[in-house]
Amino acid sequence: MPIELIETGSPELQASREDGILTLTLNRPEARNAMTAAMIVALSQALAAAEIDTEVRCVILTGAGAGFCAGGDVKGMAEHGDGSGASNTVDAIIHRQRLAQHATAGRLFKMPKPTIAAINGAAAGAGLALAMACDIRLMSSAAVLTTAFAKIGLSGDFGGAYFLTRLVGTAKARELLFLSDRIDAAEAVGIGLVNRAVAPEDLATETARWAVRLAAGPSVAFRYMKENLNRALGGEIDDCLDVEVTHHIHCFATSDHREAARAFVERRDPVFVGA
Repeated sequence: MPIELIETGSPELQASREDGILTLTLNRPEARNAMTAAMIVALSQALAAAEIDTEVRCVILTGAGAGFCAGGDVKGMAEHGDGSGASNTVDAIIHRQRLAQHATAGRLFKMPKPTIAAINGAAAGAGLALAMACDIRLMSSAAVLTTAFAKIGLSGDFGGAYFLTRLVGTAKARELLFLSDRIDAAEAVGIGLVNRAVAPEDLATETARWAVRLAAGPSVAFRYMKENLNRALGGEIDDCLDVEVTHHIHCFATSDHREAARAFVERRDPVFVGA
């Protein structure tokens, strides 16, 4: 079957479908695919449609250009705060972001179909969280991963703490969140953060190989397998997402975050004061 291009409502997300495989491409290559409100809305709608589309049997999430996803737009944070507008209360902001997280990371995690993150380049912060929400992670050997949040004075969102703890264990998760060090492909495979790393020129082929196998597999059994696996983890993703948003939004109001956002734009190390 020919590749079918799908309208997403935003140029910041591209979508195509072929032989039961839906590929969603975050498309802000000039900003390493940093997330915007328009991108999140488009991704939410595309995932909701994919979940009930009987012709979609596997979903691939990847990024355009040299990066997978740099997470939130830190430059935008430096210029506009949380970007929500002064007329909104903190509770309104928290509620809106809860909805966004459930509709993206939460849906990737709970969707009754196999999902693959094809990590073609750097994945940071919420971008890494989106990759961790997927069932399978395939990584370019040239890519790097980082939780990033500590470096901009934020506690983390989009399920990062939930997914990271379950993938690498609580001790390693605390190290990766607190220090926000960069992780190369060899370490990512070694600690179980990704399933496989391949040469950059082989990532598309390797991703297609996995996706074809999954799309041809027993979709009903996969659906039940995924529910079984998620239940076996213990804890509740929705509760984790909700409390995570509350903490993350409160961090936006700190001096440390504002200083870190300025430092990011000015290409210097931030000076945190604990306030």
